[in-house]
Amino acid sequence: MKYSKIFATPVLLAVLTLPLQSKEAKSDDGWIQLFNGKDLSGWTANENKDSCKVKDGKIVLFGPRSHLFYTGKVNGGSFKDFELKLEIMTMKGSNSGVYFHTKYQEKGWPNTGYEAQVNNTHGDPKKTGGLYAVKDNFKAPAKDGEWFDYHIIVKGKSIELKVDGKSITKYTEPDDLKRPSRQLDKGTFCLQAHDPKSKVFYRSIKVKPGKG
Repeated sequence: MKYSKIFATPVLLAVLTLPLQSKEAKSDDGWIQLFNGKDLSGWTANENKDSCKVKDGKIVLFGPRSHLFYTGKVNGGSFKDFELKLEIMTMKGSNSGVYFHTKYQEKGWPNTGYEAQVNNTHGDPKKTGGLYAVKDNFKAPAKDGEWFDYHIIVKGKSIELKVDGKSITKYTEPDDLKRPSRQLDKGTFCLQAHDPKSKVFYRSIKVKPGKG
């Protein structure tokens, strides 16, 4: 059977595929993946490097304290205004965190930046969705053993943390803040391996850098 030549024209093919192309462009507009799903390229663990591994397309944080810093090339490795989306799953009794506006250090808990808490059943009363030790959340919005979406939005002096699309914490940093190590500036991201009993998985880590 022969088809009319009109069906092979570039114009008609463009029209037929336009809706799909537009949808794809819209869904990924401005978002950049920071984790390739294969290895830790673009990421650097400080102490206890074996606590940070990749398995089956996921970052697995499990073992003695370690912090996995983003040291890749996206946005020069430094972010001021941004949106960050992560898919996370905690195991029972586990603790972790996502730091932002921080910088690489060889050991210890990060000295700079803010921490978006990741904790659904760990003994620490500060739960997922809170801005650790700044504006805490005491009721876990997610469950262990299930993937949840964490959305961190920073614009100017404002921070918003969302879990599965629901706003959990909003915080505006005061102009007269006297806390030099914990204040909005610019910096990189960091994932926390908290302790040997905590096991947390991360995947699909993507950022949309702002204009700031």
